[in-house]
Amino acid sequence: MMRDNELQRFSKPGNPPLLLFADRNVYLPRRALIEGIIDENPLVKTFRVAFEDEIFNTDFRYLPGQFMMLSLPHCGEAPFSFSSSPSRPSTFSLSIRKAGRLTAACHELKVGDMVGIRGPYGRPFPMENLQGADLLFVAGGIGMAPLRSVLEYCIDNREEYGTITLLYGCKHPDELCFRSDLEKWSLAHDIKLLLTVDEGNAEWQGRVGLVINLLAEIRVSQQTQALVCGPGIMIRFVIGRLRELGLSDDRIITTLERHMKCGVGICGHCHFEDKMICTDGPVFLASQLSNLETI
Repeated sequence: MMRDNELQRFSKPGNPPLLLFADRNVYLPRRALIEGIIDENPLVKTFRVAFEDEIFNTDFRYLPGQFMMLSLPHCGEAPFSFSSSPSRPSTFSLSIRKAGRLTAACHELKVGDMVGIRGPYGRPFPMENLQGADLLFVAGGIGMAPLRSVLEYCIDNREEYGTITLLYGCKHPDELCFRSDLEKWSLAHDIKLLLTVDEGNAEWQGRVGLVINLLAEIRVSQQTQALVCGPGIMIRFVIGRLRELGLSDDRIITTLERHMKCGVGICGHCHFEDKMICTDGPVFLASQLSNLETI
């Protein structure tokens, strides 16, 4: 049972009314079924998931940029952003990079296995505020996952958004994620897609260099809204470059990542400056971040 002051944290102005926890244990996960698995690259798999409770699954809603807490017995729990669009209901996708005990166990899962899921949590991308804007997505590595959620949502509601440009970079060609989507987006007449890798190989025929270099190939205007996600150092340099190009901080949106325990702003484990990443984020305007060096 949550204390009164904990409930007030979610009802006070500025915090989105994403979930009401008073009627159930905020820490209790629901059983969810793995319905599909895609091997994105040697270290990343995308899991298509649906809740076991069919009524709950039908009513389940989330927004691009939010995250879920996934748990496995004896392996712990960790947050993962949605990599699917809420405009495509009945299942949702979580793209998981193999990096530790829990994620390694996730990579051993098969279709038909069960996991524990609770959420959704966090502040999403401001989709209504993006309507009518030209959208510039800048992604690095697994940072493409939460931006895929936004991009697919915009594609499904194409008339509400302006031009769409995606700049995506990885260290090596074999680290690119969502290859079938990249091929589909590259053929779309209303999406501009630029790919790059830090180091090419014999098979790679595309650009070689940092993703920030791709900004020299596009035009940024005050109708542009930039969405940036990737490693911290990439985010810092991309935001700096966008500022140099004249984009104001209130038109630059990014996501921050920290280790989380509760996901609901109680434990303080994801404290950052004067914020909690799990409830004040993970999506932030650049204007909300006072020191980019700490990202």
